[in-house]
Amino acid sequence: MKNYDWIQHVRGESLFVDDITPPEGTLHAAVFSSPIAHGKIINLDLEIAKKLNDVIEIFTAKDIPGENQIGAIIPDEQLLADGILDFCGQPIAIVVAKDNFSAHQAVKQIKLEFQEYSAVTDAREAFQKGQLIIPPQTFSLGDADSAWKDCDLIVEGTAESGGQEHIYLETQGSFAFPVEGGGIKIISSTQAPTTVQRAAARILNLPMNKVEVDVLRLGGGFGGKEDQATAWACMTALAAFKLKRPVKIILNRQEDIRMTGKRHPYSSDFKIGLTKEGKILAYEVTFYQNAGAAADLATAILDRTLFHCTNSYFIPNVKATAYCCKTNLPPNTAFRGFGGPQGMFVIESAIYKAAEKLGVDPMVIQEKNLLSEDDEFPYGQKTKYCMARPSWKKAIGKYNLGEMKNQVEKFNLENKIFKKGLALMPICFGISFTNTMLNQANALVHVYTDGSIGISTGAIEMGQGVNMKLRQVAATIFSVDISRVKIETTNTSRAANTSATAASSGADLNGKAVQIACNNILERLIKSAQQELKSNETDQIEVKDEIVYLNGNQTELTWNILVQKSYAKRTSLSSQAHYATPGIHFDKSKVKGEPFAYHVYGTAIIQVTVDCLRGTYEIDFVKVVHDFGKSMNPIIDRSQAEGAIMQGIGWMTIEEVIYTKYGKLLTDSMSTYKVPDVYFTPKEIEVDFLDNPNPSAAIFNSKAIGEPPLMYGIGIYFSLCNAIKAFRSNAEIKNSAPMTNEKLLLMLYEPAGQNLKRKLKNKMTVK
Repeated sequence: MKNYDWIQHVRGESLFVDDITPPEGTLHAAVFSSPIAHGKIINLDLEIAKKLNDVIEIFTAKDIPGENQIGAIIPDEQLLADGILDFCGQPIAIVVAKDNFSAHQAVKQIKLEFQEYSAVTDAREAFQKGQLIIPPQTFSLGDADSAWKDCDLIVEGTAESGGQEHIYLETQGSFAFPVEGGGIKIISSTQAPTTVQRAAARILNLPMNKVEVDVLRLGGGFGGKEDQATAWACMTALAAFKLKRPVKIILNRQEDIRMTGKRHPYSSDFKIGLTKEGKILAYEVTFYQNAGAAADLATAILDRTLFHCTNSYFIPNVKATAYCCKTNLPPNTAFRGFGGPQGMFVIESAIYKAAEKLGVDPMVIQEKNLLSEDDEFPYGQKTKYCMARPSWKKAIGKYNLGEMKNQVEKFNLENKIFKKGLALMPICFGISFTNTMLNQANALVHVYTDGSIGISTGAIEMGQGVNMKLRQVAATIFSVDISRVKIETTNTSRAANTSATAASSGADLNGKAVQIACNNILERLIKSAQQELKSNETDQIEVKDEIVYLNGNQTELTWNILVQKSYAKRTSLSSQAHYATPGIHFDKSKVKGEPFAYHVYGTAIIQVTVDCLRGTYEIDFVKVVHDFGKSMNPIIDRSQAEGAIMQGIGWMTIEEVIYTKYGKLLTDSMSTYKVPDVYFTPKEIEVDFLDNPNPSAAIFNSKAIGEPPLMYGIGIYFSLCNAIKAFRSNAEIKNSAPMTNEKLLLMLYEPAGQNLKRKLKNKMTVK
């Protein structure tokens, strides 16, 4: 089965927001934003900009007919700043002109007078000042406070993980135009059409049924368009609504990086207690999340950090506390993994530190504490069909871990400057929205009289292959050629009240809804076939490869004939269906429940070679055994795994987001923010499909693939640490990701590296 979207991409025929032919007379918008991280607007002078040729209008907060608010979970984020400025890049005014160039030229002529306040950019500083978005959250299991006395070893430390820029190929964009009846239609690059619809209705003071949002596909999202596409869609909607003309905005790359949020940076404290054999008895962790200037999705992301704070390990006594800290940075947002990677990095850091103290390889502690069947997570759910140990066992056997370790040891003995490091990374990731309400989807399926099939759902195709999987669901149930099946655009008029395509649940939720709708239609077709064939109710009728069979024998009825005859009998060939994930629940007051439909497991082995003179490194290989369930499309699933692994590696190594203490982003372009390229790619990536016949809530038992493999990338950090220790056994490992070349070099040559770092820091003050 060929993936239609891939073929279109290669041919350059795929359409994105900026490719769709806009209505005649479309105007273009650009945004004037805050030059400071924190302050107060004293005066905003628009007069010069308004007088420029081709400028149509400039809109500010006072022009919003409804509520100046786009916060989805917590209403704490204005569309356009009105009074107080909270971060560099915060939108203040929308310039609308006849063309994009004129709009941007006018932005430069806007004069802003402001009073600047001190800015807070660090999560711990925000915590000390009491700047919390919500009260602290705590997950617990057992009694960590009393378990410490039973531990032979107690290790404490800190772990820092940085932000990450999404770098989707298609930047944020939208265009909107008025429709009859005083409504508005928005073409948006969003993962969450209903979120855009709801926010635009609030901004325009319209009922939701007068706001239509349509999405064809995205050129990448990674979570960055789950909530943060909303602002740009609302801006075009506001301008189009006020001017009664089509309006379009497409951010350039630097605007996108500068004005949008990233993966949340975390600063964390941990305390871990073990027996002398390496069994973990107690774990206490405190997370300080840098939310940025508004909640966005930070509170939900913080929840998932807590849900995944013990990764793939069973720890009988856990106390995990998390603080959502408000700073003067752009509101940080969803990113592949949604808080899970930040939590997993801390437990892996704690295990690494404990292994140093015990004088053992970290993989000894990892293996000893892996989850088993019926083990309990800190949130109360127990493992079912647990594949943590099977994936670990298969990885070390299939890839011959013993021989790998021997080769690394031999190489390191024979080389003084180059050192190799090897590490294992097990993962356990829960699949479902942690907000139970969101675990629902609907589908509308039409079978047309020529036998072709149309499907409308809330799923957004953004390169992950969800459209292909939905087509497979319909083609499988009807037993027709997949070329008959078309996925329509995602439209809030056809698929209402949708959840975002996120949490790795797009194929599961929408696929299950499609499955129900297709079965509804198939049941009617079978009844129609019984009438045509004059068969008894006990006779077995099935459609197989577009032919109708009666008791295993081929009949004269084909798919096309059956559809046409059914229509002639006034049989409905359409079905709308709703699916809600069964059995899941979570009581926030008790912080206990079963929030996940199932878990995904796997184990990665990562090896690196470090040039200890220069501080550079190469990734020798990433070898993975992953729990795909029963993959319905191995090509898509393997590509998703490989892409996620690379994104995780980038987060742990070279992708460093740097702000000054004044809240100005320094890494605001592709020349200053580095992402993995072909030269940084591992020499070898091997992904093995773990045999898992167990049933799950996944569609056709094909487990979610979007997010879990990203966490394998965490393993590279500790393989680099092992290479550092091979070069200098007494090196002090600092748990501070990403492990850039500069950080690695300084760690290789402590304390000389720290002295150099202090001298450089004293010389640099950037504003």
